[in-house]
Amino acid sequence: MKVLPQVDSPLLVRTDFSDETAWQALLAVVTTPAATGARANTHIVDDPAYTDLTAAQVVEQAPAGPLGDLLIVADKTAVTAPDVPLLVIYRPGTPDQEGLRVVASQLWSVENAVTAGTRAWDDIADAADDEGVFQGF
Repeated sequence: MKVLPQVDSPLLVRTDFSDETAWQALLAVVTTPAATGARANTHIVDDPAYTDLTAAQVVEQAPAGPLGDLLIVADKTAVTAPDVPLLVIYRPGTPDQEGLRVVASQLWSVENAVTAGTRAWDDIADAADDEGVFQGF
């Protein structure tokens, strides 16, 4: 298994390769700036070597360090469900690697808040809906 790259932004790792059209739609949502101009600052990892990795395996392969503490996984659920609920794992806050589902259109707010240190992970997780999906503040 390949080790994920060490880069200057949080990794968004594609683990589901079942639907290229859905993946391209996901990328369009994630990379489009919000009305405020803010966008998620991520490094996209689109490599079939990571097909079907579990959240725990993504964490295992990710580099350590502040930017490696926030990982975004585009798994089967993210690619196939409405609102594209990406799996976001914040290693210090989710040691069990369960993470938090974040709709793609709101990824920017979570990524910006965590990397800038403007919100605690627990505050973000507490803002999730009854299904455990963060839809925004």
